[in-house]
Amino acid sequence: MSIVIAERLLSQAENIRLEFKEARTALPNNLFETICAMLNREGGDILLGVADNGNITGIDPDRIDGIRTDLVNLSNNPQKLDPPFILFPVVYKISGRYLMYVQIPVSSQVHKSGSHVYDRSNDGDFKINQPNRIAELYNRKKTHYTEGIIYPYLRLDDLDTAVIQKARILIRNNNSNHPWLNLDDKQLLQTAGLWRRDLQTGQEGYTLAAALLFGKDETILNILPYYKTDALVRINDIDRYDDRDYVQCNLITAYERLMDFIGRHLPDKFYMEGDQRISLRTKIFREIVANILVHREFTNAYPATLTIFADRAETANANVPNGVGPISPERFTPFPKNPAIAKFFIQMGRVEELGSGILNVNKYLTIYSAGNKPTFIEAAIFQTIIPLNANLTWSSRITDTVIDTITDTVTDTVNQLMENKFSIAVIVRLHNIISVIYKTPGLKSNRIAATLGIDENNIRRDIRKLQELKLIIFKGPPKTGGYFITDELRK
Repeated sequence: MSIVIAERLLSQAENIRLEFKEARTALPNNLFETICAMLNREGGDILLGVADNGNITGIDPDRIDGIRTDLVNLSNNPQKLDPPFILFPVVYKISGRYLMYVQIPVSSQVHKSGSHVYDRSNDGDFKINQPNRIAELYNRKKTHYTEGIIYPYLRLDDLDTAVIQKARILIRNNNSNHPWLNLDDKQLLQTAGLWRRDLQTGQEGYTLAAALLFGKDETILNILPYYKTDALVRINDIDRYDDRDYVQCNLITAYERLMDFIGRHLPDKFYMEGDQRISLRTKIFREIVANILVHREFTNAYPATLTIFADRAETANANVPNGVGPISPERFTPFPKNPAIAKFFIQMGRVEELGSGILNVNKYLTIYSAGNKPTFIEAAIFQTIIPLNANLTWSSRITDTVIDTITDTVTDTVNQLMENKFSIAVIVRLHNIISVIYKTPGLKSNRIAATLGIDENNIRRDIRKLQELKLIIFKGPPKTGGYFITDELRK
């Protein structure tokens, strides 16, 4: 969540999805009652270090790390939250004071805190004791979150242990101190909410979410024979396709295959955010791919699709809507369709916090695609439309993608050689010179300067730097020769 959204929450009054709590030196005593209630109802946002009236009282800077560690550990402790639901708070400094933001997704399970079930209303959190009220809560979640369907005969042997190990590596890369890392496979799946026991029927076992995340191909197709994600390129051949990937595997591998498919067919332009180089294509399409995998209604036979056209990319997937029509990034309320799957993708670092997708796509698409804006349409079939640079043939798109891939390699090499030698602005300029020379070998300095719109004297100084680093070389007579990348750089 950005600081802008934090400030927007502070301007609101507490409600069923928003809670303020003071936490100067420690977690509030009733914090996990609120977390439990929000998980059981429709999720929400908690701001620690804020009074009930929205005034920031702040958190003691010396206690921030301890409070954050306590919150993460206790959210994974079944005595505080059963079943556990690990949370990751974010710290912001506003008006000179620190506060902590905790995003609470709605859960597909019924949670307890201190052996009691809590629910949420506009008046706050309340304990549920009546058996019929608890049954209503179970029934509501059972009918709304089909990812939690229990398959009592689904065994650990039906899951792919290699994929579980891959997930564990991704979790470690995202957070080396993650509490799940010391668990065996069975404990990991239970803690992640992928094994559950229905307290109404006594039925217990692994869930549909477990099968989708880790199931072997035959396991998934045995449960959902119609399950598929169809990735297509339709630029030259509109009626059929130029390229296709027919995906019917677990969601973790499906994510990789869809991102690889996008990497083959869409270019990625050089971009610096602050002093870090980022991939605009990844920033945008990791959210798009995650959406059609994470927030999809899998019991609906409608296939998910990702289609790349010359002027746009479109996705469509079955959905349980929470409204109908276009989604506004300024006013939308994030609502997970498969909370357990979404939680696991967040732990792996495959997506950021809930609601980040629409914000990130809106932010980076204007840079990636010349001021264009995406369209998200909420309905029984959720649709996303991502405008692209138009009038590109499939062959030219492939050529651009290959060049961009080579440019990425050049960039990494240049940055490594130039580390701590030049400013970011100079490195960007040197990178651009190499890109021009790679695409059009044999240019002289005046042509390079004209192509980049930079003064020729500056270009000549930059060229000398690149020659000293043995990245480019002048070949041929002074009057007719030009600059080329070196054999060392080409290798």
